[in-house]
Amino acid sequence: MDNLLKAQEDMRNGYGYGSIGLLVSGTVWVTASLIVNFYSPQKGIWALIIGGMLIFPVSTLIEKLIGIKGGHDKKNPLGKLGMEGTIWMIMCIPLAYGLSLIKSEWFFQGMLLVIGGRYLTFASIYGMRIYWIIGAALGFSAYILFKLQAKDFTSALAGGLIEIIFGIGLYVLFRHNKQKN
Repeated sequence: MDNLLKAQEDMRNGYGYGSIGLLVSGTVWVTASLIVNFYSPQKGIWALIIGGMLIFPVSTLIEKLIGIKGGHDKKNPLGKLGMEGTIWMIMCIPLAYGLSLIKSEWFFQGMLLVIGGRYLTFASIYGMRIYWIIGAALGFSAYILFKLQAKDFTSALAGGLIEIIFGIGLYVLFRHNKQKN
């Protein structure tokens, strides 16, 4: 692929604008918040880490089940950018975990900043500026939650709700645009 716009279109079509990934990730965050609430912050942290490892494969499976390709052209250079962002995010998890040793809620707030930053690159991957808004919403929520000294449950729930709301919006937009074409 030698054209950026075609590469972005391939990514948008292959992953349903990234909507399913957002919905699955949001569900993982909400699940982690419930585990925090009913069990312990430490178990909620591990739920987010382990659940986070399942986001891509579960998203791909759901995409295929609902008629979305669930992948991109192997020659698409933007696939590498997606993988690089994933590796960067994984490298940041120990930092967020270290924060949790001081205050457990800082793990969730730290991860909101990390994934918010990662979503900024999705604006280039998908060619959709909405990802700047998603990244900013997650980053700003982390800041507000930190300033308000919000606890683990609230911090994890906020991340989940933000992702689910944007995921629904992007999925509706994807389906609407597919029906037009």
